[in-house]
Amino acid sequence: MNHFDQTVARHGLRLQRADPEILQVNVGKLCNLTCIHCHVNAGPKRREIMTRETVGRILDWLRGTEIRTVDLTGGAPEMIPDFRHFVEEVRGMGRHVIDRCNLTILLEDGHRGLAGFLRDHEVEIVASMPCYSPDNVEEQRGEGVFDASIAALQLLNRLGYGREERLPLHLVYNPNGAFLPGDQAALEADYKRELDRAFGIRFDRLFTITNLPIARFAAYLRHTRQYDEYMEVLVDGFNPASVEGLMCRNTISVGWRGEVYDCDFNQQLGMQLRNGKPMFLWDLDLEGLRRMPIQTAEHCFGCTAGAGSSCGGALVE
Repeated sequence: MNHFDQTVARHGLRLQRADPEILQVNVGKLCNLTCIHCHVNAGPKRREIMTRETVGRILDWLRGTEIRTVDLTGGAPEMIPDFRHFVEEVRGMGRHVIDRCNLTILLEDGHRGLAGFLRDHEVEIVASMPCYSPDNVEEQRGEGVFDASIAALQLLNRLGYGREERLPLHLVYNPNGAFLPGDQAALEADYKRELDRAFGIRFDRLFTITNLPIARFAAYLRHTRQYDEYMEVLVDGFNPASVEGLMCRNTISVGWRGEVYDCDFNQQLGMQLRNGKPMFLWDLDLEGLRRMPIQTAEHCFGCTAGAGSSCGGALVE
């Protein structure tokens, strides 16, 4: 039993699977940005992307389930050649689609019709926006990203996102250093006030997500000699009330080759589910999955520290 499991047990809790509600598919590591907090190590030079064959096998498996939501992430998920095909097929099944968008991709050559495509297929957008002022955004994500993000949000608003119930637009806040996010409700109020005042931008929800100490962010922490201190913050901040809402309980995470994990963070650490051999989605039986333990390690303290953290934001009010 590792340190995280011991901590959960010490509080009289068990980390058990619930019925899967979300299929989160990481379609690859190709991205038009290189952000310092990225747990995927994504960037413009990465070549790991999902093939049409793998997309097809995932769609075939999905048709035989009752899972209602497909959450597409990356990298920049929109950059794989079959992104639109994937969305069209999932929506054709009557399932809900979430696009985890970095905003700037909507303005890139070759993708300028993408925002309209997302609107036409009523795709929910969860967009990275680490602050409502340029300095913090560009420190984390690169020069010029703030202005491009604002332009993309204004475009989405013009199309109805953040203004019509059928077109939800949520923003994501990640801290730009070795500390936990602030109060989600307070930050959301600040974002809404400042973005509306300065740019006329509206959105639905703000999700605060803790940076986990893996991949590029772990390298940043080690380079700045903050890794051990940050891990202490996460461990000391363990909140037992967050365990029930952890996304590993109701989410199946799939990698760009179709391999299966308990979450996107485990995916980046190579913690693939195994049943005698590495498991791929098309080999996965949901009844069998229910009996498998959730794989954990030290980084899981990042999802349980403070108010907790998931792809849908804080877990505890």
